[in-house]
Formats: sequence, C-alpha cells, structure tokens
Amino acid sequence: MKTLIKGEEAAQFALSIILFAKLPFVWWVYPALLLLPDLSMIGYTINARAGAFTYNLIHHKAFAIVVGVVGLFLANDYWLLAGVLLFGHSSMDRMLGYGLKYSKGFTFTHLGEVGAQQKPKQALGVS
Repeated sequence: MKTLIKGEEAAQFALSIILFAKLPFVWWVYPALLLLPDLSMIGYTINARAGAFTYNLIHHKAFAIVVGVVGLFLANDYWLLAGVLLFGHSSMDRMLGYGLKYSKGFTFTHLGEVGAQQKPKQALGVS
C-alpha cells in the first residue's frame, strides 16, 4: 500500500511541476521556494498542538487548491504560484513519508511514525 501511495504522490508532485511550467516564472523559482512551506513548523515552538495545527493547515492539499483557485479567479500569478508550490510541497512530503501531524508530536503522522524502523521480514516470521 505504501508503494501505491508514494506513486500517487509522485504523480501529483509531477503535476505541480507541469503546472508551474505554465506560469510566467523562471525555472529556478520552483526549487528555490519549494521548502518554504516548512516554515509552518514554527508552531512547534509554542507546543505540539499548535505546531500540528500550523503544519497541517499549510500542508493540507485542499488549502493549496483553494489558494490556487483564488489565483485563477483573481488572475494573479503569485497566488497561482503559491497554490502550486503548496500542492507540490505537500505531495513531495507525502511521497517521502512525511504526513499530516498528530498533536502528540512531530514524528507522529497519518502515514505512520516518521523515522520508525521497519523490522526485517525474517524477524516477523514472514518469508
């Protein structure tokens, strides 16, 4: 199942690159700004609950789509850029195994615990 999810997220990440290519910005803007949404982790300086809220808001794909649609309606390339970047960043994160956060801590996500070691199949009795 994880391979299926990673493939789906990789396709969505590729879509964000294709959408960016349609915008009137030079190519290096996308990689230069791609990690900017991770500033939403600043909420963790308050506590885990606030951190999870700010992180999840910025990394939620519906939020990215709303930002992009606002850009379409306003015919504003900067809003479109923000929506595409948010969508691409969220897809990239999920492709790498970083999901939306639970309030019990940064490493607890809807995709599983970040950094949790997988047990070898032999230890599980699976061949």
